[in-house]
Amino acid sequence: MHPVVRAAIAVSILAAGSSLSEIRSAPRTTTIIRNRPGDSPDDLSALCPEGQVPDVTHCVPVPDRPSAGQREGLAASLQAHRDKDGTWRTYEQIPRLPDRPASYESYEYPVPTTPGAPVAVSGYDLDLPDDQQRRGQSLSVVGHGGVDLARPRGTEVRVVSLDGQQGDAEVEFVGELFGHTVITRHTLAEAGRSRDYVVVYGHLESAAPGLSAGTAAPAGTLIGFVGDSGSEGKVHLHLEVRQVRDGVDPAAIRGPGAVHPSVTIVCDPRNVLPLRKDRTP
Repeated sequence: MHPVVRAAIAVSILAAGSSLSEIRSAPRTTTIIRNRPGDSPDDLSALCPEGQVPDVTHCVPVPDRPSAGQREGLAASLQAHRDKDGTWRTYEQIPRLPDRPASYESYEYPVPTTPGAPVAVSGYDLDLPDDQQRRGQSLSVVGHGGVDLARPRGTEVRVVSLDGQQGDAEVEFVGELFGHTVITRHTLAEAGRSRDYVVVYGHLESAAPGLSAGTAAPAGTLIGFVGDSGSEGKVHLHLEVRQVRDGVDPAAIRGPGAVHPSVTIVCDPRNVLPLRKDRTP
């Protein structure tokens, strides 16, 4: 961490008690300082008291996790990275909220997991600086907007209800996208309103028999089977979550265009995946 930043944070915490009292009573902010290259993820947070996070040079309370029906809205941030052809591309993405666990082992997934065992072989990194994002061989891929879950070929993939979900999910797409792919739509209660998200299940061996767009998908519905379609030799489930933009025609979601940036915004899956019931606090 840059020494000037560390000093500024430490001084504001130790010497500005009255200012911190005002901050604690002020409206919560979503402008959270981002780590600089070389900082460890916990460097900044370690300087703030428990239950608070750094906001520029001050500490502010972590946003409360709202009760069902009052989940806070998730705001998009601008980010950029060097694309496959070497040009810089600016995009919107929704980073992990600071009050959501960083560990992928803290969440439930559409495939079985073993408590205590590693879950993700590749995680969400579109909120990281360009040089810290995933790079495929010869830049065949750049950055990662989901979670890759390595499971044996043929493992069943089943719908899970997202955090704050209202009603059942619905199948929006079954076809070719990231290999054999299924997309489901989930409606969540956020900030006093309903907002839609889509979940992308990619590289399936096959979709579940009889699955088609427009059908309801309650929790536990069989989506398909883990495979390596479109990713030959790398058997895994690509799980991606995207927030549907306001005012989007529902018809635009029912097809491969559901992942287009004009339709949905890529989102860190940890913001909406349900927490494991057996997780360690």
